[in-house]
Amino acid sequence: MGLFRATRYVASLPLVSVDELVASGVRLVLLDRDNTCVPRDTKVPPAAVMEWLDRARSAGLVLCMVSNNFHSDQVRGSAEQMGMDVVDHAMKPLPFALRRAMRMEGYAPRETVMIGDQVFTDVVAGKLAGVRTVLVRPQSRKDLWYTHVFRVFEHLALRGVTFDGE
Repeated sequence: MGLFRATRYVASLPLVSVDELVASGVRLVLLDRDNTCVPRDTKVPPAAVMEWLDRARSAGLVLCMVSNNFHSDQVRGSAEQMGMDVVDHAMKPLPFALRRAMRMEGYAPRETVMIGDQVFTDVVAGKLAGVRTVLVRPQSRKDLWYTHVFRVFEHLALRGVTFDGE
């Protein structure tokens, strides 16, 4: 698979199968914040996301937020609200924050998956860190101005891709 190809494509985080993650040997789930766990146009994770996080924890998965968002208070507040550790100022697509999260939680790349909504940050960072990746559709159309530019190229990179659950 290429650098811009996720391991899986799922319409939204709540549709990612916790049982499949566990069965495939995943123990650590790295999660993007904006538009993956929390819609960009709100500050609160939807109930369906909170339920998914509870299911994941109940199945024994460790959760850690890895976010490029530079508003540390906002990111840490979300991570606390969702009951997970956090690595902020991630600078994805560089893989260093993902590697830091794996060291912090004590898991190897083969036990880790990165779930996010952007090809050029989340998927590429996951690939460079040697972990499996799940790309989900963004929860909101609201994005930073430069993310809108990336979304144009992302649309091209996703030609022919089908998202599970759509």
